Amino acid sequence: MNATHDSPIAPVAVKPKPYIHGVILFAFCLGFGLVMALTNDVTLDDIAARALEDKQNSLSQVLPDNIHDNNPVLDTLTVKNEEGKEITVYRARKDKQVTGVAYEIFGTGYAGEIRLMMGIDAGGKLLGVRVLAHKETPGLGDKIEVKKGPWIERFTGLSLGNPSIERWKVKKDGGDFDQFAGATITPRGVVAAIRRGQEFYAANKDTLTGSN
Repeated sequence: MNATHDSPIAPVAVKPKPYIHGVILFAFCLGFGLVMALTNDVTLDDIAARALEDKQNSLSQVLPDNIHDNNPVLDTLTVKNEEGKEITVYRARKDKQVTGVAYEIFGTGYAGEIRLMMGIDAGGKLLGVRVLAHKETPGLGDKIEVKKGPWIERFTGLSLGNPSIERWKVKKDGGDFDQFAGATITPRGVVAAIRRGQEFYAANKDTLTGSN
């Protein structure tokens, strides 16, 4: 008699339930999303901190420390210029009185817009002007930067009456201010911007120096 043997039974693979994949995917996406959100918050905080630091550095160059006991970065108001553009004005105060203000002004150079920060005291005298951004030609137009030369410091202490308003031009145009060899357009644009910035102050002095 032949012996019979039972055939081995192959194990049956257990298929994972379909919803398990969805749970795993959801958990992964949730974790990734949380990491991205936290990273984004940290990045935004860093960017905001750097922007505030840059603003404080710019203001410190046109609003001397000895004229205020407040933080001008936090003491602002918004005023529209004659073109209807909203200008953020930073105010320096001492003993609660406005001693000076600073705001951005804009000129047109050879390669496009030139952004500057201008400080002016309550009496209308310039406290300083500094370039914030430009695209002027290196070695020529970039001499408007204080780190490239003293030209921009020439305006400190001047006003619309010193020199007279018709003299607020480069010498090539019959004014009092030097142009650069081979680059007249850049300084012309800056001088015009500073003149307009002073006119803005004169037109809005009561609002800018008010107690509000």
